[in-house]
Amino acid sequence: MAPPLLRIGTRGSPLALVQADELKRRLAAAHASLAAPGAIDIVAIRTSGDRAGERPLAEEGGKGLFTKEIEEALFDGRIDVAIHSMKDMLAALPQGLAIAACLPREDPRDALLSPRANSLAALAKGARLGTSSLRRKALALHVRPDLNIVPLRGNVGTRLAKLAAGDADATILAAAGLKRLGLADKITAMLPPNEMLPAPAQGILAVEIRNDDPRARNLLAPLDHAETAACAAAERAFLAALDGSCRTPIAALATVAGERLTLDAAIVSPDGSKLHRTRRDGAAGDAAALGRDAGAELKARGGPDFFA
Repeated sequence: MAPPLLRIGTRGSPLALVQADELKRRLAAAHASLAAPGAIDIVAIRTSGDRAGERPLAEEGGKGLFTKEIEEALFDGRIDVAIHSMKDMLAALPQGLAIAACLPREDPRDALLSPRANSLAALAKGARLGTSSLRRKALALHVRPDLNIVPLRGNVGTRLAKLAAGDADATILAAAGLKRLGLADKITAMLPPNEMLPAPAQGILAVEIRNDDPRARNLLAPLDHAETAACAAAERAFLAALDGSCRTPIAALATVAGERLTLDAAIVSPDGSKLHRTRRDGAAGDAAALGRDAGAELKARGGPDFFA
C-alpha cells in the first residue's frame, strides 16, 4: 500500500478525532489528490494534558499541555500538519511553527448542563458547579458567589457521566465540543457572553505546520476562513498582551460584520470578586492591534497583583 500523502496529528480523544476528521473531509473536498482512500492518515498522539488525569491543568503547567507532544511530532516530521482546539494553544507558537488555516468557527459560547436548573441564576443556593476551568469558575462566582465549585475533569463523555452520577448539580462545557460530538441535546441552556464570556479562540480549530513546509501551506490555503482567522487574531493578541495561560481567568470574544470587528474582553480575579471588561470596534484588518490594545488597557486597569 502506498504511504499517505498527508499525515494529520491530533489528540486521541473522541472530540479531537472528530475534529481531525473534519479537517480530512475539507482537505479531500479541496484537493482531488487527497480524496483517494488512504491518501490522508490521522495520527493520534497522547499529550501531557491527557496524562494529567484528574489533576487541575493549572497545577500541571497550564496551556500547551494538549499541544506539546503534537508539536514535537511536527518538528520531527512524524506528521505533516497538526490540528488543535485553538483555545489549548499557547499565545506564542514555538519558533519554526505557524498556523496555516483556521476552520470556520463553531458556536463559541459556553453551555450549562444541569438536571436541576435551566440557568446559573436558577441554581439553588450553595449548589455544586463542576468545573476545572479557572475562567468558568471565576465568572460563575462573579454572578453567583454562593456557588460551591467542585473540580470536574476528563473528556466530554467523562464529565457528562460524572454529572449524571450526581458528582455536581451543574457543569459548564463549550457548546462547540458538544455540537461537534452530536451532543447538543444534552445542553440545558446556552450561557450568554455578557454572563459567561468564552475563552479566547473557543470553538476555533487551528491547523499548524512547519514554517519551512510550503507544500502543507499550499494544501491548507483554500481552507483558511478569513472571518474566523480575524477573530482568532484579535483574541490571541489580547491573550498574548496579558501573558495569558489557563492559570489566569481571561475571556474574549470577537465577532465580524462585513469589514468591521468587535472584540469583547475581560479579566476576572480567581474568586470572581473583581472583573474588568472592555470593548474594541475597528477594521477587521486591524484585528491583532485591537486585541493588543484591549490587553494593554486591562493589564493596566488590573495592576500587577490582579492574578496573584
